[in-house]
Amino acid sequence: MSALVPVTLHGKYVTLEPLDAAHHDGLVAAASDGELWNLWYTTVPRPEAMATEIRQRLAAQDAGTELSFTTRLNDPLTGAPGKIIGLTSYYAIDLNVPRLAIGSTWNAASVQGTGTNPDSKRLLLAYAFETLGCEVVEFHTHWMNVQSSEAIARLGAKQDGILRAHRRLANGTLRDTVVFSILATEWPQVRSGLDFRLEKNR
Repeated sequence: MSALVPVTLHGKYVTLEPLDAAHHDGLVAAASDGELWNLWYTTVPRPEAMATEIRQRLAAQDAGTELSFTTRLNDPLTGAPGKIIGLTSYYAIDLNVPRLAIGSTWNAASVQGTGTNPDSKRLLLAYAFETLGCEVVEFHTHWMNVQSSEAIARLGAKQDGILRAHRRLANGTLRDTVVFSILATEWPQVRSGLDFRLEKNR
């Protein structure tokens, strides 16, 4: 796998487009929908920190260690991408295996449970396995983030284990990280499950 380059991915409910500094105001509005930064076990930036967050992610992209996407909600009639509802990323990129992780994902509270998250994951997984040729895709989440763990498991990912005291969070606490993964050989079955879920959300 060669170095990742920015790409736009268009799905049923969402469009993922390369993160850009111009997305700042839309991302602030999306994070403010539910004040997502108040969830202590996540790392959603506060409005005043969003510009720094974007700069850091773009710097990581330039370094080849990350590729972030702004998530836009598609118009239900035309399918055209509309308002910004969140952010997601590829990270932990290893070009030699190749493998990567999907994470740093958050969506505005008002669109949670509407199919936007599985559609986003469907796009990212398909691109990782079918275009980039990844052998495995990982997901990482906080042990206390039960909602995230359950959502990852519903994708069809399997839990690999728990990394104890893995990261120190902004509030000073140590995070136990739950690691999930999907192998390339498992992708066809996972894809079928996601397609079924997205069809039911019609």
